[in-house]
Amino acid sequence: MAFDPELATRAYIDGLGDEALAQAAAYTAGNHWLMLWSLVVTVVSTWLIIRSGILATLADKLSAKGLFNRAFRVSAAFIVLSAIIELPWTIYTSWFRQTQYNMTTQPLSDFLGQSGISLALSAVITGLVLALFYVLITRVGKLWWAWFGGVTACLITLMMLLGPTLIQPLFNDYSPIPDGEVKTAVEALAVEANIPTDRIFMYDGSRQSNNFTANVAGIGSSARIAISDVAMTQADLDEVKAVTGHEIGHYVSGHIWWIVLLASVQIVIAFLLADRLFVPTARLFGAREDIRDPASLPVLILLVSLLMTLFGPVNNTLSRMNETDADRYSLQTVNLPDGLASALVKTAEYRNPRPGKLQEIVFYTHPSVEGRVRMAMEHKAEQLDTESL
Repeated sequence: MAFDPELATRAYIDGLGDEALAQAAAYTAGNHWLMLWSLVVTVVSTWLIIRSGILATLADKLSAKGLFNRAFRVSAAFIVLSAIIELPWTIYTSWFRQTQYNMTTQPLSDFLGQSGISLALSAVITGLVLALFYVLITRVGKLWWAWFGGVTACLITLMMLLGPTLIQPLFNDYSPIPDGEVKTAVEALAVEANIPTDRIFMYDGSRQSNNFTANVAGIGSSARIAISDVAMTQADLDEVKAVTGHEIGHYVSGHIWWIVLLASVQIVIAFLLADRLFVPTARLFGAREDIRDPASLPVLILLVSLLMTLFGPVNNTLSRMNETDADRYSLQTVNLPDGLASALVKTAEYRNPRPGKLQEIVFYTHPSVEGRVRMAMEHKAEQLDTESL
């Protein structure tokens, strides 16, 4: 009997069981609704901060200070105030709900501790960037959105360069893969792709999540492939090799540069539209209507956030294309379709493997697990046909 890719795909997905499939569908649909409710939370948080007058008072008290100094302090204050107001929502969406679906065993104390570190970094780094923005907007005039868009693109590139070595180690421990057959296999794949073996790490992803994950981070000399300890402990050798091949595909194809380019273009567009929409939005919220005034920062951030959310389907489309390309690379170089398929099925618990087409287009950063498994099984069918000739 000839191998049937469709039947094989169905067997992989159905093998999860009805209960697991129902839970994955519920968890995924809930996440999509939470994304929309998060926008409401952001709007409410913005309104509360503006109506409180805290930022306006602070900006006025610092009027004698230099613009950069004043803008930095107001921006940092806004970031901290937003985090405090939204903390209950953050705990619910990022910790409590994850525990309910058994996606994490991280203690709340550790979650709050890491959130505090993230907030401190955000207040300093984002505060400095926004202070630069206010200095720039007063000097370049009406084309500020183009200038700051370019500056932001450079900053994104810088953060991608520094992130893996300076920021990510604050939240997780990264170490070489332990000696053994897994390390030998992974290093062989790296050498074949001309990737230095010292750029492949294992990290303690189980600290935050029970999800089966791996990723590529950084650019240039800081680029590296990281595989979660969850994936390392739950996967067999073929699965690890297939997943590593997928991540190597991202690395050698330079997908991260496409992300930087798209983000840069979108930021310029978002700033341009925010400039046009700023005054009526500020008037609606009762904020100061001068975009050059740091006290009106909440309005600018809200507009940019909403506009960037609208770009989501475009970003997701590019991401799905990159993921498909990386899957194809793994299949063509590692050639373990069943290893890739069984590894993909282990990600289905936090991503409904059978979404509707519109749901996938709008919300999914990765192609559906069912679609990716089907691609692996079609590759297997082609290999079997070739071997039979």
